[in-house]
Amino acid sequence: MGKISDIEAPPNATPIMKTWLLAAVSLLLRLSLSAQTLPDVKHPFVVIAHRGNHAEVPENTVAAITATYACGADYAELDLRTTKDGHLVLLHDATVNRTTNGKGKVSELTLAEVRQLTVNSKDGRIYRIPTFAEALAAAKGKINIYLDFKDADVAETWRQIKAAGMERRIIVYINEKEQYQPWRSIAPQLPLMTSLPEDMHTPAGLISFLDSFAVSVLDNLTDSSLLTIARQRNISVWLDAQSPSEGPAAWRLC
Repeated sequence: MGKISDIEAPPNATPIMKTWLLAAVSLLLRLSLSAQTLPDVKHPFVVIAHRGNHAEVPENTVAAITATYACGADYAELDLRTTKDGHLVLLHDATVNRTTNGKGKVSELTLAEVRQLTVNSKDGRIYRIPTFAEALAAAKGKINIYLDFKDADVAETWRQIKAAGMERRIIVYINEKEQYQPWRSIAPQLPLMTSLPEDMHTPAGLISFLDSFAVSVLDNLTDSSLLTIARQRNISVWLDAQSPSEGPAAWRLC
């Protein structure tokens, strides 16, 4: 994705015209950011169940989504990958080795083969790797989705989100900068989240980053100077904060 400074003016543009073009692009990015509305939440701060409520049931399953809603969290964080034959499924790892009774990369397995696997569990019940459509259906009207976009097609993901009527209940976490432009082009109104690159943990670096990437949320910023910039840009900051004793009672107190 080209940064703002890489955008070319018409061949006959004067230096002043180029300056105005860059300013206009910057303004459009900021207007786009302001149009991205985060899903509503129930708590003073955002409560996210990592990979669904996997403390109760296996991660990235329909049961984990249901358990997330039952425990009162705001979001189920889910991981999206693609099978060999192009189907979107929930899975954190690139392989099915850790979480199922099978072996191999999900990208080298068909949906039919993935369907035959059982997800490892402690309660003796049978769980399956769900499709994204099944996950959306389980979440609709109940819980927001924080979609960790591992390896999937943006257009197909957005098509399924719209088909499920979940456009206003999802935020997408982008893992690679190459994922940004497709999402911004295909679904400009959808809020995006990412981490600040390791080489940009200074005020100047953050400003440069935000001038090129119109995101709604950054994770794990703790430096006060960076937090000030995030507030000025109307960008939320979500921290990973986990405790064995946390639960609905603690969430209401914070």
